[in-house]
Amino acid sequence: MTSPKSAAKPAAKKRFDTEKIVLGLAAPVLAVLLSVVICAVLLAVSGKEPFKAFDVMFSYGTASDGQVLTLNRATVYYLAGAAAAFAFRMNLFNIGVDGQYKLGVLFAAFVGSQVDLPAVLQVPLLLVTAMLVGGMWASIAGLLKVYRGVSEVISTIMLNAIATAVVGLLLVPGVFAPDKGTATNAIQTDPISASSHFFTIETAGGTLWGFVVIAILVGVLFQFTLSRTRFGFDLRATGRSESAATASGVNVKRMVITSMVVSGGIAGLIGLPELMTSSYYFGQNIQPGLGFIGISVALLGRNSPIGIAFSALLFAFLDVAGTQLPLQGGYPQEIVNVMQGTIVICVVVAYELVRRYGLKRQQQKVGAELAAQAAAAKKEVAA
Repeated sequence: MTSPKSAAKPAAKKRFDTEKIVLGLAAPVLAVLLSVVICAVLLAVSGKEPFKAFDVMFSYGTASDGQVLTLNRATVYYLAGAAAAFAFRMNLFNIGVDGQYKLGVLFAAFVGSQVDLPAVLQVPLLLVTAMLVGGMWASIAGLLKVYRGVSEVISTIMLNAIATAVVGLLLVPGVFAPDKGTATNAIQTDPISASSHFFTIETAGGTLWGFVVIAILVGVLFQFTLSRTRFGFDLRATGRSESAATASGVNVKRMVITSMVVSGGIAGLIGLPELMTSSYYFGQNIQPGLGFIGISVALLGRNSPIGIAFSALLFAFLDVAGTQLPLQGGYPQEIVNVMQGTIVICVVVAYELVRRYGLKRQQQKVGAELAAQAAAAKKEVAA
């Protein structure tokens, strides 16, 4: 004779891992497909052949040189996405990643141009400098939120503008830029020392930045912190419910400040791949808008280190492959920006649709399990 409890055991033990994985992948895949359809319609309406445009992008993006460029750009995008995602996991919207990375790379470039230690000390010095500056700048928003109740969205947006002004004040001849009395309009720091250069890997497709190792390390530490440490548990708990976290003994104020500092510290690394492996100085070549791209990458990757990796590769692929559209067929390169923008919009809609479907499926399963227990109990009574 079996009891209702024992009859329910197999159902309780059953894990719906496959369905969870499918639901987790459904939203980003659906968002990308919707974006492709929208862009295809726009190209067709403008008189262009959409499938030819996609073929151009795919052909170049999968070539060896396109793959190397994609990996290099994905390294930067991954760091930007990880910086935004770390704050998102705490339910904090760090919109100030853009300002944090600009200040981080500026100070790292200045230190690298003024200090020349052995590479084993010089490279970590620049990494730590960029992370400290980025973390300190982000901490301002955390302190304002904790002690003055200022929304981090507002404060980080304002701090972006202030960071741009600070860069303009510091990057002048005689301060962070050399005072050489030249008539050129290009103002930039001195080149960083040779010992500050990060290693690169020469491949058939070009030079692969060794900074991809740092990006991988950031992802591993991110995942380990979230899933294997008390701080990660407190972070996730506070992000879901501050009141519940406070009741369980979590210092919410300290968690807010710490999370913003860590997010800003990761943001400080964003500009270093370009600085330490390619340009070797800070100036007008600095790429703007990386912080906002990082937000899009984090949203598409669902704030997961693994998801962010695929999201960063997708955005990097679109950027790199999109450069060939004007060269092969006269396609407008702006279609790439449209595709990236629609992906972000579609992913919000897709996540909501998938969430509602998942909730409905969960309710159906719970109902089926309760019905099975009731049937088993009735059978036992009849026996």
